Amino acid sequence: MQHVFRRASTGLIALWLAVFVLLPTLMVVATSLLTRHDSHFVSLPLTLDNYARLFDPLYAGVLVDSFGLAALATVLCLLVGYPFAWIVARARAPWRHLLLLLVIVPFWTNSLIRAYAVKLVLATNGALNSALFALGYSGEPLQLLYTPFAVVAGLVYVLLPFMILPLYAVIEKLDPRLLEAAADLGAGRLQRFVRVILPLTLPGIVAGGVLVFLPALGLFYVSDVLGGAKDLLVGNLVKNQFLVARDWPFGAAASVTLVVLMGLLLWAWSASARRANQRIGEP
Repeated sequence: MQHVFRRASTGLIALWLAVFVLLPTLMVVATSLLTRHDSHFVSLPLTLDNYARLFDPLYAGVLVDSFGLAALATVLCLLVGYPFAWIVARARAPWRHLLLLLVIVPFWTNSLIRAYAVKLVLATNGALNSALFALGYSGEPLQLLYTPFAVVAGLVYVLLPFMILPLYAVIEKLDPRLLEAAADLGAGRLQRFVRVILPLTLPGIVAGGVLVFLPALGLFYVSDVLGGAKDLLVGNLVKNQFLVARDWPFGAAASVTLVVLMGLLLWAWSASARRANQRIGEP
């Protein structure tokens, strides 16, 4: 009976993934190879021109800017999330549970609402400028909204938990005896971090980077709300091609490019995890 239930569960999951993941992905790939049609959206013949257009200076600039904003948001999430994850992992049980709850609480609120909350903070008459005036700042209000700074701030605020949780998972499993052995051998704090802690937590860093970088490329509403659609992300490009320009093949080509990028980053995470496990197993 247990064997039948296991096979039935596996079959249902495989069917679900085939219908709602594999089939839509194949449809997007097929659409990216077709030609734009005014009335039917797509038509024959098959072509690779949609991918070639990604190298056009206009769209290439959007991709470069998008990658730059997403990379900056990822680095900031890492700089903030790593020490916080370390503090959580090393805290005692009651405080650890409270800190983890604070990390998870933002998931209870829609990310679009959180983007509007950041907008209220960064607006000309928002909380940040009001606080500066209360502290004695008498100059013109800071123009923070509708700038790249606002877009990056929104991305960091929305995606920071996705960096903290993978880091916490690997830091919690870190054997403290390895740090004690390194200290006994004369390694200082910096050496222990660079030679022991950093290599062993690299899978968490890569996993957090993947979970932050890829969504950062696609969160078009953050750019719309906080950047005034002036700082386009790849997600904005895909949305505009499907809903505004009605160029489904080109929008599909941009989507497939993101999928390929996700696959490469997942491969990098898998490789880093294998290297970390090999280090742990070395005598």
